[in-house]
Formats: sequence, C-alpha cells, structure tokens
Amino acid sequence: MDTPSVEIQIKTLPNSPGVYQYFDKNEKILYVGKAKNLKKRVSSYFNKKHDSHRIGVMVKKIKTIKHIVVNSETDALLLENNLIKKYQPRFNVMLKDDKTYPWICIKNERFPRVFPTRRIVKDGSEYYGPYTSFKTVNTLLDLIKGLYKLRTCNYDLSEEKIQEGKYKVCLEYHLGNCKGPCEGNQLEVEYSKNIEHIRQIVKGNFKDSLQQFREQMKMHAEQMEFEDAQRIKEKIEVLEKYQSKSTVVNPKINNVDVFTITSDEGYGYVNFLQLSHGSIIRSHTIEMKKKLDETDRELLELGITEIRQRFNSTSKEIFVPFKVEVGEDIKVTVPKLGDKKAIVDLSLRNAKYFRQERFKQMKIVDPDRHVNRLMAQMKKDLRLSVEPRHIECFDNSNIQGTNPVAACVVFKNGKPSKKDYRKFNIKTVEGPDDFASMEEVVFRRYRRLLAEEQPLPQLIIIDGGKGQLSSAVKALNVLGLRGKIAIIGIAKRLEELFYPGDSIPLYLDKRSETLKIIQQLRNEAHRFGITFHRNKRSNAALGTELESIPGIGEKTAVELLKHFRSVKRIQTAEKKEIVEIIGNAKGTLIYNHYHAND
Repeated sequence: MDTPSVEIQIKTLPNSPGVYQYFDKNEKILYVGKAKNLKKRVSSYFNKKHDSHRIGVMVKKIKTIKHIVVNSETDALLLENNLIKKYQPRFNVMLKDDKTYPWICIKNERFPRVFPTRRIVKDGSEYYGPYTSFKTVNTLLDLIKGLYKLRTCNYDLSEEKIQEGKYKVCLEYHLGNCKGPCEGNQLEVEYSKNIEHIRQIVKGNFKDSLQQFREQMKMHAEQMEFEDAQRIKEKIEVLEKYQSKSTVVNPKINNVDVFTITSDEGYGYVNFLQLSHGSIIRSHTIEMKKKLDETDRELLELGITEIRQRFNSTSKEIFVPFKVEVGEDIKVTVPKLGDKKAIVDLSLRNAKYFRQERFKQMKIVDPDRHVNRLMAQMKKDLRLSVEPRHIECFDNSNIQGTNPVAACVVFKNGKPSKKDYRKFNIKTVEGPDDFASMEEVVFRRYRRLLAEEQPLPQLIIIDGGKGQLSSAVKALNVLGLRGKIAIIGIAKRLEELFYPGDSIPLYLDKRSETLKIIQQLRNEAHRFGITFHRNKRSNAALGTELESIPGIGEKTAVELLKHFRSVKRIQTAEKKEIVEIIGNAKGTLIYNHYHAND
C-alpha cells in the first residue's frame, strides 16, 4: 500500500500528548519531537512560512509521520529524550549517551563492598552517580576508606561459611584496613551501621557520621584513651575538610536540582547543580548542538530531561531562570531574590565558564568550528544579511594637521590579514579635513578593487562617528556600491556603532566577542596608521635637511635615505659610496657639504 500524503497523515493524528517522528522518502528518520497535542503541533510545521532555513529544508523532506501516544507530558519528555539518543536524527539537538560515566556501587551482599564501576548490574545492588569523572569517585572512596574499615575481598560471607571457618584473614586485615568479618571478628550490625553512614555521605549528608564520630571521641577521652580519641578527631577533621569544599548554600534548601542555560548561534550549554542538605554535591554542564534554531527554553527543557535521566535524579523541585514545561510531577520554581536566586546565578556562571573553556579548546582543536560560530554571531549581532568573512577598517591620521595619511586594515575570518593592509597618502584634500580625507580614501580603495576585479569585503568599518560614516557612504554611492557592502561607524567615546541613515546608535555588550573583534580592527587600523604617519614625518624631517643642500631635491634625498637609512650614515659615508647611488656631480655636492671643515 502506498504511503498517504502528508496532509492525510496529519488529519488522522490524535489530539493527545505524545511523540512524533518524521521520516524522508527513504524511511530515514529526520526528527523526533514531543507535543501536548500531537495534531496541533505537527500541523504547525506545515501551515506557516518558517524563518529558519533549516526547518524549511526539513519540512520539504518529510514523507512519513509516525507517532506514539503516551499518558502524560512527563512520559512524552522521557520518550523523546530516549528516541533522540537512540536514533540521533539529523535535525535534532545532539545528545550523547551516558554509558561511560562512573558510579559508586554498594554491593547487594552480606558485609557489602563499596567500589567504583562503569557497569550497572540489576542484582539489587545500590548505585550512586553517575559522576562526571573517576577523580571525583576516587576522592569520595578515599574519604570513605579513611573513615570506615571495609572489606575488599569477594568472598561469600554467609553466616554458615564464617562459622565453619572457611576463610582466613588476608593482608588487608594485618594492615589495619579491614576488621576481618570473614573470621567473625566484626559483627554484621556494626558493619551495616557504617554502610548506612556511607550512603548518607555519598548523598551529601555528613551530619550523622560527624555526630557518631564526636560521640566516639568523647567516650574515648572520658576513658582516658587519648590515642583512640585523637584518631577519631583526625577522622572528624577529614570529614569537615571535605564538607567545607562543598559550597554551602542554605541548610533549608534540600534535595533540589538547579538548571540554567547560556547559548550562542550554534550551541546551548545547560548547567546542572544538585543540592543536598544545603550543599552543592554535583555540578555538570552539557553542550547541545542546535539543529533548527531552537530557543533557550526548548534546549533547557530537553537538557533538564536528559540530565535528570543521566544522573538518576529524584528531586521533586527544580530552580530555573524562566518557566519551563517538564512534566506534572516536578515543581518548577523561578527564584527572584535571596539564596535561591543566588544559586541560580551561580549555575549560570558555571554554564558561562564552561562555554568560555569550550571556546578556548575549540580555537586549538577545531579552528573552523570556532570561526563559523564567530561569524554567525557577528552576523546576528550586527544585523547583517551575510557573514562578515572579509572586513576592512579605515582610520585617518593627521596629527597637528601635518602629513595627512590613512590606513586600511583587513581581517579575514576574524583574524588580521596583514598582506592586505594598505596605506594612503591624502592627495586631493588641503589641510586637516577628516571627512573629505575619508571620502577620498574609501573611493580610491574600492575603485581599485573594482578595476582589478578583486573580492569586495562583506563589511566596512569606519573609525569615527556619523560625519566620517556619511563621507564614506558618499564614496560608495559614487562607485555604485551602496547597498552591496554593509558599512558601520564606531565612535571612540562610548563604543557606539552607527548605521547609515539611523541616528540612534547600536550598543553591544561590552564583553561580546563581536565588539572585541571590532575594537581589535579599530586599534589595529589606528596602530598601522600612526606608524605610517610617524615614519612619514621623520622621513620628511630628514629629507628637509638633505634638501637644504643646494642642487639636491626630494627624489635624491629619498634615494639616499633608502640606501643609508639615516642622515648620520650619509655624513660618515665614503665619497665613492655616495657617488655609486646618485652619481658623481650630486655625490660630490653632498660629500663636500658634510666635509667642508676637513
């Protein structure tokens, strides 16, 4: 039977909560999504024009729609998450599975062992985690082993076998790391009490363990057993030191998950803080690759479901920066002030730090991805129609009105392209006139690029306010380039960005990468222009000294300076050296001028 048209498939969808799947003509899965109302949600993809190009591309490819009806929104969230991880559809946010994360296992056996593992075996054992690294697991296990003596052997310590004397104590017993339950040297009740305290420590609750150790220390001290009391005191100090490393928030905030998000054009970064007994016992950030210009809310909802599944969270309440839909069983709180707001802010800071670290790593490991992300961000921030892969920035230099010059620096893919830098002597403008100078330089630059059929930039930046920007726009109008190249001006005082014909400037976040790139361009143009201006002034001064010699003109002075680099070297040069450069007649004049006293 042929597959019915998409329109017919939509008409037969139920108005129930569930998960929908889109497939292409080859039955390859394209997208998985969740919905409170399947029919309404799926219809929305086909009855409007999409702003996102990628959504439009996906919709054109859809040939088959499949759906799974579930009982509640919570079930839809979990099913969507599992299907995305299983099939990794082309147009879905990228989610990685958690199979390689380590756990702490308390084995289901008499006198339970406590050890790290990556494998979960459904044999009644307890698993705590997962943890983001083995370093965290080993730190916790070292703490536990320092506080409690536990067995490490894998013997079956049933009561009958111990009474029959089947086992002998091992080296761990003689080293003082185990109390020898295999020979009946430790009661099961005492061992089980220790295991209960270990459960609480792993959950982040140190209260019971500290209280027990303080009572033991007091008892030993009263009985004059000071060495034993000192040993217990050291355990208390270890436990308190470890506890102090956890950020104490507020003892009243217990068993709460905190989630925040920060994002850019290509990725979302969701941070998770787990709070237990007023302390942060876990922090983890996941990176999610966008596929269809997903909003922060969409990414956060998916991230919350993924993280709670991954870390087996059973918290009934979550703190978030804005309202989200994550099912009926979870209380969603959006704190506005106090300790709760402070912890949400801390989570957001963690997400931002993670993002910055990823950027630094990306620059080294995957420079292409870094450039693509940066260009997409600049396009969005500056409201451009294309990515500014090729940017040119102009700056005028005419200190005290002398030797007016201009500089043009070029950035390609966000980095300086020094071979493309250009210097300009102002030719048609008399006196210090920044506006006219800017018009001349911009006109000369792009007239030449057009004549030589060189690629034009996607963005021009003018170092100056509205006046300089208007002058540059005039030049582009004359060349017929107005509208073909985006152009903005940056004013020095408040880092305002001006657009042609718009009197209201654009202000970018002072920490934004886009503003940093523009500032780098402006500073580089200024440096390049000032260096050129300084060299021109010093050459002019030196040239004037040589030109004061009767019979010597500017051309001769420049030729000599090119060769000797300074007037001092010309003064001390042999006559034949000078003659070789400019000929006998002029060479003799200059030599005699500096050696008249000889």
